[in-house]
Amino acid sequence: MNVRAPIRTAIAISLALALIGPAFGQAIAPETPRESGPAFSIVVPKEEAAPREAASVAIEDAASAPVVVPMPPEVVVDLSTSPPVVVIPVPVLTPQQAALKMALDLHLAADLPRGAQQQRRLREAISAFYEARSWTPVWIADAGWSAQAKSAIARLERAGDDALDLRGAPLPGLRGADVEALALADLALSEAIATYARQASGGRIDPRAIAKDITARPETIEPGQALADVAAAQDAGAVLAGFNPQHRGYIALREKLAELRHAAPAMAKRDIPLGPVLKPGMKDDRVPLIRARFGLDRAAVLGSSDELLYDTHVAEAVAGFQKANGIPASGTLTARTVSALSGGEPSRLENEIISNMERWRWMPRNMGEDRIEVNIPDFTVRVFQGDTIIHQARVVVGKPQTPTPLFSNVMQFLIVNPYWNVPPSIIKKEMLPKLKDDPTYLQRLGYEVFQSRGQTVVRQPPGERNALGWIKFMFPNEHSVYLHDTPSRHLFGNARRAFSHGCIRVDQPFALAEIVLGQGWTEERVKKLKGGGERMVKMPKPLPIHIGYFSAFVDEHGKLQLREDIYGYSQKVKTALGLSA
Repeated sequence: MNVRAPIRTAIAISLALALIGPAFGQAIAPETPRESGPAFSIVVPKEEAAPREAASVAIEDAASAPVVVPMPPEVVVDLSTSPPVVVIPVPVLTPQQAALKMALDLHLAADLPRGAQQQRRLREAISAFYEARSWTPVWIADAGWSAQAKSAIARLERAGDDALDLRGAPLPGLRGADVEALALADLALSEAIATYARQASGGRIDPRAIAKDITARPETIEPGQALADVAAAQDAGAVLAGFNPQHRGYIALREKLAELRHAAPAMAKRDIPLGPVLKPGMKDDRVPLIRARFGLDRAAVLGSSDELLYDTHVAEAVAGFQKANGIPASGTLTARTVSALSGGEPSRLENEIISNMERWRWMPRNMGEDRIEVNIPDFTVRVFQGDTIIHQARVVVGKPQTPTPLFSNVMQFLIVNPYWNVPPSIIKKEMLPKLKDDPTYLQRLGYEVFQSRGQTVVRQPPGERNALGWIKFMFPNEHSVYLHDTPSRHLFGNARRAFSHGCIRVDQPFALAEIVLGQGWTEERVKKLKGGGERMVKMPKPLPIHIGYFSAFVDEHGKLQLREDIYGYSQKVKTALGLSA
Protein backbone atom coordinates (compact mmCIF):
# COMPACT_ATOMS: atom_id res chain seq x y z
CA MET A 1 0.00 0.00 0.00
CA ASN A 2 1.39 3.38 -0.99
CA VAL A 3 0.97 5.80 1.94
CA ARG A 4 3.65 8.31 1.02
CA ALA A 5 1.53 10.56 -1.20
CA PRO A 6 -1.25 11.45 1.27
CA ILE A 7 1.33 11.99 4.01
CA ARG A 8 3.28 14.33 1.74
CA THR A 9 0.03 16.16 0.98
CA ALA A 10 -0.76 16.54 4.67
CA ILE A 11 2.71 17.86 5.44
CA ALA A 12 2.59 20.26 2.51
CA ILE A 13 -0.74 21.71 3.62
CA SER A 14 0.53 22.19 7.18
CA LEU A 15 3.71 23.89 5.96
CA ALA A 16 1.79 26.12 3.61
CA LEU A 17 -0.52 27.22 6.37
CA ALA A 18 2.42 27.98 8.65
CA LEU A 19 4.25 29.94 5.96
CA ILE A 20 1.34 32.05 4.78
CA GLY A 21 0.00 33.14 8.18
CA PRO A 22 -2.01 36.37 8.37
CA ALA A 23 -0.06 38.06 5.56
CA PHE A 24 -1.16 39.89 2.44
CA GLY A 25 -0.97 38.01 -0.81
CA GLN A 26 -2.72 36.60 -3.79
CA ALA A 27 -3.78 33.10 -4.78
CA ILE A 28 -1.04 30.54 -4.25
CA ALA A 29 -1.31 27.10 -5.80
CA PRO A 30 1.69 24.94 -4.93
CA GLU A 31 1.57 21.36 -6.06
CA THR A 32 3.08 18.31 -4.42
CA PRO A 33 5.27 16.00 -6.46
CA ARG A 34 2.70 13.65 -7.91
CA GLU A 35 3.31 9.95 -7.32
CA SER A 36 -0.17 8.67 -6.70
CA GLY A 37 -1.68 11.29 -4.34
CA PRO A 38 -3.78 14.35 -5.15
CA ALA A 39 -2.55 17.88 -5.63
CA PHE A 40 -3.98 20.72 -3.58
CA SER A 41 -4.52 24.49 -3.80
CA ILE A 42 -4.09 27.24 -1.21
CA VAL A 43 -6.17 30.32 -1.94
CA VAL A 44 -5.83 33.66 -0.16
CA PRO A 45 -8.88 35.57 -1.40
CA LYS A 46 -9.30 39.28 -1.86
CA GLU A 47 -13.05 38.85 -1.94
CA GLU A 48 -15.20 36.99 0.56
CA ALA A 49 -15.40 33.28 -0.11
CA ALA A 50 -17.63 30.73 1.54
CA PRO A 51 -16.50 27.19 0.93
CA ARG A 52 -17.20 24.49 3.48
CA GLU A 53 -15.49 25.14 6.88
CA ALA A 54 -13.77 22.19 8.50
CA ALA A 55 -11.87 21.53 11.72
CA SER A 56 -9.79 18.96 9.87
CA VAL A 57 -9.30 17.68 6.34
CA ALA A 58 -9.42 14.01 5.44
CA ILE A 59 -7.24 13.42 2.37
CA GLU A 60 -8.02 10.06 0.84
CA ASP A 61 -6.22 7.95 -1.69
CA ALA A 62 -7.55 4.78 -3.25
CA ALA A 63 -4.46 2.88 -2.25
CA SER A 64 -4.23 4.05 1.34
CA ALA A 65 -6.07 4.94 4.50
CA PRO A 66 -7.20 8.55 4.96
CA VAL A 67 -4.77 11.04 6.57
CA VAL A 68 -6.41 13.65 8.80
CA VAL A 69 -4.84 17.13 8.85
CA PRO A 70 -6.00 19.43 11.70
CA MET A 71 -7.01 22.90 10.53
CA PRO A 72 -7.23 26.20 12.44
CA PRO A 73 -10.83 27.33 12.98
CA GLU A 74 -10.41 30.35 10.67
CA VAL A 75 -9.43 28.12 7.74
CA VAL A 76 -12.13 26.86 5.38
CA VAL A 77 -11.76 23.95 2.97
CA ASP A 78 -13.70 23.02 -0.12
CA LEU A 79 -13.38 19.29 -0.76
CA SER A 80 -15.92 19.28 -3.59
CA THR A 81 -13.28 20.39 -6.07
CA SER A 82 -10.42 18.42 -7.49
CA PRO A 83 -7.86 19.18 -6.26
CA PRO A 84 -9.31 20.34 -2.88
CA VAL A 85 -9.08 24.08 -2.14
CA VAL A 86 -7.92 25.41 1.23
CA VAL A 87 -8.99 29.03 1.80
CA ILE A 88 -7.17 31.18 4.37
CA PRO A 89 -9.02 34.42 5.11
CA VAL A 90 -6.69 37.43 5.30
CA PRO A 91 -7.60 40.06 7.90
CA VAL A 92 -8.29 43.44 6.36
CA LEU A 93 -5.99 45.98 8.01
CA THR A 94 -6.70 49.68 8.24
CA PRO A 95 -4.04 52.04 6.89
CA GLN A 96 -2.94 52.72 10.49
CA GLN A 97 -2.59 49.02 11.26
CA ALA A 98 -0.75 48.38 8.01
CA ALA A 99 1.66 51.26 8.72
CA LEU A 100 2.34 49.98 12.23
CA LYS A 101 2.96 46.46 10.99
CA MET A 102 5.42 47.71 8.39
CA ALA A 103 7.17 49.94 10.97
CA LEU A 104 7.52 46.99 13.34
CA ASP A 105 8.93 44.77 10.59
CA LEU A 106 11.52 47.41 9.73
CA HIS A 107 12.26 47.96 13.43
CA LEU A 108 12.99 44.28 13.95
CA ALA A 109 15.11 44.08 10.81
CA ALA A 110 17.25 47.09 11.79
CA ASP A 111 20.85 46.39 12.74
CA LEU A 112 21.80 46.66 16.41
CA PRO A 113 25.29 46.97 17.89
CA ARG A 114 27.11 43.78 18.86
CA GLY A 115 26.09 42.65 22.33
CA ALA A 116 22.63 44.25 22.11
CA GLN A 117 20.73 41.01 22.69
CA GLN A 118 18.73 42.64 25.47
CA GLN A 119 17.55 45.38 23.11
CA ARG A 120 16.73 42.77 20.47
CA ARG A 121 14.57 40.83 22.97
CA LEU A 122 12.83 44.04 24.00
CA ARG A 123 11.94 44.85 20.38
CA GLU A 124 10.68 41.33 19.80
CA ALA A 125 8.46 41.63 22.88
CA ILE A 126 7.10 44.97 21.66
CA SER A 127 6.34 43.41 18.27
CA ALA A 128 4.47 40.54 19.94
CA PHE A 129 2.50 43.06 22.01
CA TYR A 130 1.35 44.91 18.88
CA GLU A 131 0.62 41.69 17.00
CA ALA A 132 -1.69 40.58 19.83
CA ARG A 133 -3.53 43.88 19.33
CA SER A 134 -3.73 43.33 15.54
CA TRP A 135 -1.29 46.23 15.13
CA THR A 136 -3.73 48.77 16.55
CA PRO A 137 -2.02 52.00 17.76
CA VAL A 138 -1.74 52.30 21.53
CA TRP A 139 -0.92 55.95 22.19
CA ILE A 140 -2.52 57.84 19.28
CA ALA A 141 -6.01 59.34 19.54
CA ASP A 142 -7.50 61.69 16.92
CA ALA A 143 -4.12 62.11 15.20
CA GLY A 144 -2.53 63.21 18.49
CA TRP A 145 -1.31 61.83 21.80
CA SER A 146 -3.88 60.17 24.03
CA ALA A 147 -4.24 61.18 27.67
CA GLN A 148 -2.26 58.10 28.73
CA ALA A 149 0.51 59.03 26.29
CA LYS A 150 0.77 62.58 27.64
CA SER A 151 0.92 61.31 31.22
CA ALA A 152 3.57 58.73 30.33
CA ILE A 153 5.67 61.28 28.43
CA ALA A 154 5.64 63.62 31.42
CA ARG A 155 7.13 60.85 33.56
CA LEU A 156 9.62 59.78 30.89
CA GLU A 157 10.91 63.35 30.72
CA ARG A 158 11.82 62.99 34.40
CA ALA A 159 13.63 59.66 34.03
CA GLY A 160 16.80 61.32 35.31
CA ASP A 161 15.17 61.78 38.72
CA ASP A 162 15.52 58.02 39.12
CA ALA A 163 18.94 57.95 37.44
CA LEU A 164 17.58 56.14 34.37
CA ASP A 165 19.12 56.54 30.93
CA LEU A 166 16.73 56.66 27.96
CA ARG A 167 19.24 57.89 25.38
CA GLY A 168 18.85 54.58 23.55
CA ALA A 169 15.07 55.13 23.27
CA PRO A 170 14.53 58.88 22.78
CA LEU A 171 11.11 60.39 23.28
CA PRO A 172 9.24 60.79 19.99
CA GLY A 173 7.57 63.90 18.64
CA LEU A 174 4.48 64.05 16.45
CA ARG A 175 5.82 65.19 13.09
CA GLY A 176 2.79 65.27 10.86
CA ALA A 177 -0.56 63.50 10.93
CA ASP A 178 0.00 61.00 8.12
CA VAL A 179 -0.36 57.35 9.06
CA GLU A 180 3.34 56.57 8.67
CA ALA A 181 4.42 59.37 11.02
CA LEU A 182 1.80 58.43 13.60
CA ALA A 183 2.82 54.76 13.43
CA LEU A 184 6.48 55.61 13.99
CA ALA A 185 5.62 57.88 16.92
CA ASP A 186 3.39 55.22 18.51
CA LEU A 187 6.13 52.62 18.19
CA ALA A 188 8.86 54.96 19.50
CA LEU A 189 6.80 55.83 22.58
CA SER A 190 6.23 52.12 23.27
CA GLU A 191 9.97 51.49 23.09
CA ALA A 192 10.68 54.39 25.47
CA ILE A 193 8.06 53.12 27.94
CA ALA A 194 9.31 49.53 27.76
CA THR A 195 12.92 50.70 28.19
CA TYR A 196 11.99 52.83 31.21
CA ALA A 197 10.07 49.94 32.78
CA ARG A 198 12.92 47.50 32.20
CA GLN A 199 15.54 49.82 33.71
CA ALA A 200 13.32 50.93 36.60
CA SER A 201 12.49 47.36 37.60
CA GLY A 202 16.11 46.22 37.58
CA GLY A 203 16.84 45.04 34.04
CA ARG A 204 19.74 47.38 33.39
CA ILE A 205 22.42 45.22 35.03
CA ASP A 206 22.54 41.49 35.69
CA PRO A 207 23.82 41.25 39.30
CA ARG A 208 25.64 38.03 38.38
CA ALA A 209 27.86 40.12 36.09
CA ILE A 210 29.06 42.05 39.16
CA ALA A 211 30.00 38.99 41.26
CA LYS A 212 29.13 35.30 41.41
CA ASP A 213 28.26 35.66 45.10
CA ILE A 214 25.37 37.98 44.26
CA THR A 215 22.31 35.81 43.82
CA ALA A 216 19.78 38.58 44.37
CA ARG A 217 17.39 38.61 41.40
CA PRO A 218 15.59 41.78 40.28
CA GLU A 219 11.86 41.40 39.66
CA THR A 220 12.11 42.79 36.12
CA ILE A 221 8.76 43.39 34.43
CA GLU A 222 8.16 41.98 30.97
CA PRO A 223 7.88 44.66 28.22
CA GLY A 224 4.47 43.52 27.04
CA GLN A 225 3.09 43.55 30.57
CA ALA A 226 4.56 47.00 31.21
CA LEU A 227 2.97 48.38 28.04
CA ALA A 228 -0.39 46.82 28.88
CA ASP A 229 -0.32 48.19 32.44
CA VAL A 230 0.60 51.71 31.35
CA ALA A 231 -1.90 51.76 28.47
CA ALA A 232 -4.77 50.67 30.74
CA ALA A 233 -3.98 53.08 33.58
CA GLN A 234 -5.87 56.25 34.36
CA ASP A 235 -2.59 57.75 35.59
CA ALA A 236 -0.03 56.26 33.23
CA GLY A 237 2.81 58.36 34.70
CA ALA A 238 2.17 57.00 38.19
CA VAL A 239 2.24 53.43 36.89
CA LEU A 240 5.58 54.12 35.20
CA ALA A 241 7.00 55.68 38.37
CA GLY A 242 5.82 52.64 40.30
CA PHE A 243 8.20 50.38 38.39
CA ASN A 244 10.99 51.97 40.45
CA PRO A 245 11.63 50.63 43.97
CA GLN A 246 9.24 52.04 46.54
CA HIS A 247 11.44 51.25 49.52
CA ARG A 248 12.14 54.04 51.95
CA GLY A 249 15.89 53.56 51.49
CA TYR A 250 15.62 54.05 47.72
CA ILE A 251 13.34 57.08 47.98
CA ALA A 252 15.66 58.74 50.51
CA LEU A 253 18.64 58.31 48.15
CA ARG A 254 16.63 59.72 45.25
CA GLU A 255 15.82 62.79 47.35
CA LYS A 256 19.49 63.23 48.24
CA LEU A 257 20.37 62.98 44.55
CA ALA A 258 17.87 65.76 43.80
CA GLU A 259 19.30 67.92 46.60
CA LEU A 260 22.82 67.40 45.33
CA ARG A 261 21.84 68.36 41.79
CA HIS A 262 19.73 71.39 42.62
CA ALA A 263 21.17 72.95 45.79
CA ALA A 264 23.56 75.79 44.94
CA PRO A 265 24.68 74.18 41.66
CA ALA A 266 27.05 76.97 40.69
CA MET A 267 28.94 76.75 43.98
CA ALA A 268 28.94 72.97 43.95
CA LYS A 269 30.82 72.91 40.65
CA ARG A 270 33.63 75.17 41.76
CA ASP A 271 36.96 73.74 42.83
CA ILE A 272 37.79 74.03 46.51
CA PRO A 273 41.06 75.95 46.93
CA LEU A 274 43.87 74.73 49.13
CA GLY A 275 44.21 76.22 52.58
CA PRO A 276 44.81 75.35 56.21
CA VAL A 277 43.67 72.03 57.66
CA LEU A 278 40.15 72.47 59.07
CA LYS A 279 38.75 70.85 62.21
CA PRO A 280 35.30 71.24 63.80
CA GLY A 281 34.87 74.67 65.35
CA MET A 282 37.11 76.47 62.88
CA LYS A 283 35.92 79.07 60.35
CA ASP A 284 37.05 79.37 56.75
CA ASP A 285 35.87 80.94 53.48
CA ARG A 286 35.84 77.48 51.86
CA VAL A 287 33.15 76.06 54.15
CA PRO A 288 30.18 77.24 51.98
CA LEU A 289 31.73 75.43 49.02
CA ILE A 290 32.07 72.25 51.08
CA ARG A 291 28.46 72.53 52.27
CA ALA A 292 27.27 72.98 48.70
CA ARG A 293 29.37 70.04 47.56
CA PHE A 294 27.41 67.72 49.89
CA GLY A 295 24.06 69.49 49.60
CA LEU A 296 24.17 70.41 53.28
CA ASP A 297 22.39 73.17 55.15
CA ARG A 298 21.13 75.30 52.31
CA ALA A 299 20.31 78.12 54.74
CA ALA A 300 24.00 78.41 55.53
CA VAL A 301 24.86 78.42 51.84
CA LEU A 302 22.42 81.29 51.29
CA GLY A 303 23.93 83.51 53.98
CA SER A 304 23.47 82.30 57.57
CA SER A 305 25.62 84.00 60.18
CA ASP A 306 27.45 80.66 60.65
CA GLU A 307 28.09 80.08 56.95
CA LEU A 308 31.86 79.95 57.50
CA LEU A 309 31.73 77.54 60.46
CA TYR A 310 33.23 74.08 59.92
CA ASP A 311 30.73 72.39 62.26
CA THR A 312 30.09 68.75 63.14
CA HIS A 313 27.57 68.32 60.28
CA VAL A 314 30.20 69.31 57.74
CA ALA A 315 32.85 67.17 59.46
CA GLU A 316 30.55 64.10 59.41
CA ALA A 317 29.91 64.55 55.67
CA VAL A 318 33.64 64.91 55.04
CA ALA A 319 34.37 61.79 57.13
CA GLY A 320 31.85 59.78 55.12
CA PHE A 321 33.39 61.01 51.88
CA GLN A 322 36.87 60.12 53.14
CA LYS A 323 35.77 56.62 54.09
CA ALA A 324 34.16 56.06 50.69
CA ASN A 325 37.32 57.20 48.90
CA GLY A 326 40.00 55.35 50.84
CA ILE A 327 41.12 58.37 52.90
CA PRO A 328 41.47 58.09 56.70
CA ALA A 329 38.01 59.03 57.96
CA SER A 330 39.03 61.72 60.44
CA GLY A 331 36.49 64.35 59.39
CA THR A 332 39.37 66.80 59.18
CA LEU A 333 39.67 68.72 55.92
CA THR A 334 43.17 67.82 54.79
CA ALA A 335 44.99 68.75 51.58
CA ARG A 336 44.40 65.21 50.27
CA THR A 337 40.67 65.53 50.93
CA VAL A 338 40.52 68.92 49.20
CA SER A 339 42.26 67.44 46.16
CA ALA A 340 39.76 64.57 46.02
CA LEU A 341 36.81 66.94 46.42
CA SER A 342 37.94 69.24 43.60
CA GLY A 343 37.83 68.66 39.87
CA GLY A 344 34.27 67.47 39.25
CA GLU A 345 33.75 65.83 42.61
CA PRO A 346 29.99 66.51 42.62
CA SER A 347 29.69 63.87 39.90
CA ARG A 348 31.67 61.39 42.02
CA LEU A 349 29.27 61.75 44.93
CA GLU A 350 26.31 61.77 42.56
CA ASN A 351 27.54 58.58 40.90
CA GLU A 352 28.01 56.90 44.27
CA ILE A 353 24.37 57.62 45.10
CA ILE A 354 23.22 56.38 41.68
CA SER A 355 25.21 53.15 42.09
CA ASN A 356 23.43 52.46 45.38
CA MET A 357 20.03 53.35 43.93
CA GLU A 358 20.68 50.73 41.28
CA ARG A 359 21.38 48.09 43.92
CA TRP A 360 18.02 48.82 45.54
CA ARG A 361 16.49 47.53 42.28
CA TRP A 362 17.96 44.11 43.11
CA MET A 363 15.96 43.85 46.33
CA PRO A 364 12.52 42.14 46.48
CA ARG A 365 9.73 44.65 45.94
CA ASN A 366 7.96 43.26 49.01
CA MET A 367 10.65 42.95 51.66
CA GLY A 368 8.14 42.25 54.42
CA GLU A 369 6.60 44.58 56.97
CA ASP A 370 8.65 42.89 59.71
CA ARG A 371 12.10 41.96 58.45
CA ILE A 372 15.83 41.73 59.07
CA GLU A 373 18.31 43.71 56.98
CA VAL A 374 22.08 43.27 56.93
CA ASN A 375 24.12 46.03 55.29
CA ILE A 376 27.58 44.66 54.56
CA PRO A 377 29.55 47.91 54.09
CA ASP A 378 27.94 49.32 57.26
CA PHE A 379 28.74 46.11 59.24
CA THR A 380 25.27 46.29 60.77
CA VAL A 381 22.18 44.14 61.22
CA ARG A 382 18.84 45.84 61.81
CA VAL A 383 15.40 44.46 62.65
CA PHE A 384 12.50 46.49 61.30
CA GLN A 385 8.82 46.81 62.10
CA GLY A 386 7.60 48.75 59.12
CA ASP A 387 10.11 51.57 58.74
CA THR A 388 10.96 51.59 62.46
CA ILE A 389 14.22 50.01 63.65
CA ILE A 390 13.50 47.95 66.78
CA HIS A 391 16.94 46.35 67.10
CA GLN A 392 20.39 47.11 65.73
CA ALA A 393 23.73 45.40 66.27
CA ARG A 394 27.24 45.29 64.85
CA VAL A 395 28.23 42.38 62.63
CA VAL A 396 31.39 40.85 61.22
CA VAL A 397 31.10 39.99 57.53
CA GLY A 398 33.16 38.08 54.98
CA LYS A 399 36.64 39.13 53.97
CA PRO A 400 37.06 40.49 50.42
CA GLN A 401 38.62 37.11 49.53
CA THR A 402 35.59 35.26 50.97
CA PRO A 403 32.74 37.77 50.59
CA THR A 404 29.36 37.42 52.21
CA PRO A 405 26.85 36.71 49.40
CA LEU A 406 23.95 39.05 48.63
CA PHE A 407 20.52 37.41 48.69
CA SER A 408 17.15 37.30 50.44
CA ASN A 409 15.66 34.45 52.40
CA VAL A 410 13.44 33.72 55.42
CA MET A 411 14.79 33.12 58.94
CA GLN A 412 12.86 30.14 60.34
CA PHE A 413 14.55 28.86 63.51
CA LEU A 414 17.62 29.16 65.68
CA ILE A 415 19.91 26.58 67.24
CA VAL A 416 21.47 26.88 70.67
CA ASN A 417 24.67 24.86 71.30
CA PRO A 418 25.35 24.36 67.58
CA TYR A 419 27.90 22.00 66.07
CA TRP A 420 30.17 23.60 63.51
CA ASN A 421 30.51 21.45 60.41
CA VAL A 422 33.75 22.71 58.92
CA PRO A 423 33.36 23.58 55.21
CA PRO A 424 35.57 21.53 52.84
CA SER A 425 37.27 24.73 51.65
CA ILE A 426 38.49 25.51 55.18
CA ILE A 427 39.62 21.91 55.72
CA LYS A 428 41.65 22.03 52.51
CA LYS A 429 43.10 25.53 52.75
CA GLU A 430 43.60 25.95 56.49
CA MET A 431 43.44 22.67 58.40
CA LEU A 432 45.40 20.30 56.19
CA PRO A 433 48.54 22.51 56.17
CA LYS A 434 48.42 22.62 59.99
CA LEU A 435 47.94 18.85 60.19
CA LYS A 436 51.17 18.36 58.23
CA ASP A 437 53.07 20.21 60.94
CA ASP A 438 51.04 18.83 63.84
CA PRO A 439 49.17 15.50 63.33
CA THR A 440 47.38 16.02 66.67
CA TYR A 441 46.09 19.45 65.66
CA LEU A 442 42.40 18.50 65.27
CA GLN A 443 42.30 16.17 68.26
CA ARG A 444 44.05 18.72 70.47
CA LEU A 445 41.46 21.36 69.63
CA GLY A 446 38.57 18.98 70.20
CA TYR A 447 37.40 18.50 66.62
CA GLU A 448 35.55 15.32 65.68
CA VAL A 449 36.57 13.51 62.47
CA PHE A 450 34.46 10.76 60.86
CA GLN A 451 33.31 9.36 57.53
CA SER A 452 29.84 10.04 56.13
CA ARG A 453 28.73 8.85 52.66
CA GLY A 454 32.33 8.42 51.62
CA GLN A 455 33.32 11.93 52.69
CA THR A 456 35.55 12.98 55.57
CA VAL A 457 33.59 15.18 57.97
CA VAL A 458 35.25 17.49 60.46
CA ARG A 459 33.06 19.14 63.03
CA GLN A 460 33.50 21.09 66.23
CA PRO A 461 31.23 20.14 69.13
CA PRO A 462 29.19 22.74 71.04
CA GLY A 463 30.95 24.80 73.66
CA GLU A 464 32.61 28.09 74.49
CA ARG A 465 35.35 27.59 71.88
CA ASN A 466 32.93 26.68 69.08
CA ALA A 467 33.44 28.93 66.05
CA LEU A 468 29.67 29.60 65.97
CA GLY A 469 29.54 30.57 69.62
CA TRP A 470 26.43 29.57 71.54
CA ILE A 471 23.73 30.30 68.99
CA LYS A 472 23.09 30.48 65.24
CA PHE A 473 20.13 31.87 63.32
CA MET A 474 19.02 29.66 60.46
CA PHE A 475 17.61 30.52 57.03
CA PRO A 476 18.62 27.50 54.89
CA ASN A 477 20.14 28.70 51.63
CA GLU A 478 22.38 27.63 48.75
CA HIS A 479 25.35 29.49 50.23
CA SER A 480 25.25 27.78 53.66
CA VAL A 481 25.48 31.26 55.18
CA TYR A 482 23.73 32.34 58.38
CA LEU A 483 24.00 34.67 61.37
CA HIS A 484 25.75 33.35 64.46
CA ASP A 485 27.51 34.15 67.71
CA THR A 486 31.32 34.05 67.92
CA PRO A 487 33.98 33.46 70.59
CA SER A 488 36.09 36.23 68.94
CA ARG A 489 34.00 39.06 70.35
CA HIS A 490 36.94 41.48 70.43
CA LEU A 491 36.54 41.90 66.64
CA PHE A 492 33.36 43.91 67.17
CA GLY A 493 35.54 46.73 68.46
CA ASN A 494 37.05 47.29 65.01
CA ALA A 495 35.57 49.90 62.70
CA ARG A 496 36.23 47.73 59.63
CA ARG A 497 34.78 44.31 60.43
CA ALA A 498 35.43 42.08 57.41
CA PHE A 499 37.05 38.96 58.89
CA SER A 500 34.80 35.94 58.30
CA HIS A 501 34.69 33.21 55.65
CA GLY A 502 31.28 34.49 54.51
CA CYS A 503 28.94 33.91 57.43
CA ILE A 504 27.76 36.86 59.50
CA ARG A 505 28.92 37.03 63.11
CA VAL A 506 26.48 39.08 65.17
CA ASP A 507 27.05 41.06 68.35
CA GLN A 508 24.47 40.72 71.17
CA PRO A 509 23.12 37.44 69.72
CA PHE A 510 20.81 36.69 72.65
CA ALA A 511 19.22 40.13 72.36
CA LEU A 512 18.54 39.33 68.70
CA ALA A 513 17.11 35.95 69.75
CA GLU A 514 14.69 37.67 72.13
CA ILE A 515 13.49 39.95 69.31
CA VAL A 516 12.96 37.23 66.68
CA LEU A 517 11.39 34.69 69.05
CA GLY A 518 9.00 37.05 70.86
CA GLN A 519 6.04 35.51 72.71
CA GLY A 520 7.55 35.44 76.19
CA TRP A 521 11.12 34.68 75.19
CA THR A 522 13.77 36.76 76.94
CA GLU A 523 17.56 36.85 76.70
CA GLU A 524 17.78 35.01 80.02
CA ARG A 525 15.37 32.31 78.96
CA VAL A 526 17.39 31.66 75.78
CA LYS A 527 20.67 31.65 77.73
CA LYS A 528 19.31 28.91 80.01
CA LEU A 529 19.47 26.59 77.00
CA LYS A 530 23.26 26.88 76.88
CA GLY A 531 25.22 23.70 77.52
CA GLY A 532 24.70 20.13 76.33
CA GLY A 533 23.59 19.16 72.85
CA GLU A 534 21.99 21.14 70.08
CA ARG A 535 18.61 22.69 70.87
CA MET A 536 16.44 23.92 68.00
CA VAL A 537 13.88 26.64 68.67
CA LYS A 538 11.38 27.39 65.91
CA MET A 539 10.39 30.99 65.40
CA PRO A 540 6.64 31.55 65.83
CA LYS A 541 6.74 33.94 62.88
CA PRO A 542 9.43 33.42 60.23
CA LEU A 543 11.09 36.70 59.27
CA PRO A 544 12.35 37.73 55.82
CA ILE A 545 16.06 38.49 55.89
CA HIS A 546 17.82 40.57 53.26
CA ILE A 547 21.60 40.76 52.92
CA GLY A 548 22.37 43.93 50.97
CA TYR A 549 25.31 46.07 49.98
CA PHE A 550 24.79 49.82 50.42
CA SER A 551 27.88 52.00 50.64
CA ALA A 552 25.65 55.10 50.52
CA PHE A 553 22.43 55.34 52.52
CA VAL A 554 20.34 57.85 54.43
CA ASP A 555 20.16 57.16 58.15
CA GLU A 556 17.15 57.53 60.44
CA HIS A 557 18.09 61.18 61.04
CA GLY A 558 18.00 62.03 57.35
CA LYS A 559 21.77 62.27 56.90
CA LEU A 560 23.58 60.79 53.92
CA GLN A 561 26.07 58.17 55.11
CA LEU A 562 28.97 56.89 53.01
CA ARG A 563 30.88 53.69 53.67
CA GLU A 564 33.92 51.98 52.19
CA ASP A 565 33.29 49.90 49.08
CA ILE A 566 34.93 46.87 50.70
CA TYR A 567 34.14 44.37 47.92
CA GLY A 568 34.42 46.84 45.02
CA TYR A 569 30.79 46.24 44.02
CA SER A 570 29.90 49.93 43.94
CA GLN A 571 32.71 50.67 41.53
CA LYS A 572 31.71 47.73 39.31
CA VAL A 573 28.11 48.95 39.16
CA LYS A 574 29.29 52.44 38.21
CA THR A 575 31.41 50.96 35.45
CA ALA A 576 28.48 48.85 34.19
CA LEU A 577 26.29 51.98 34.13
CA GLY A 578 28.93 53.93 32.24
CA LEU A 579 29.56 56.31 35.14
CA SER A 580 32.92 57.76 36.10
CA ALA A 581 34.69 56.73 39.30
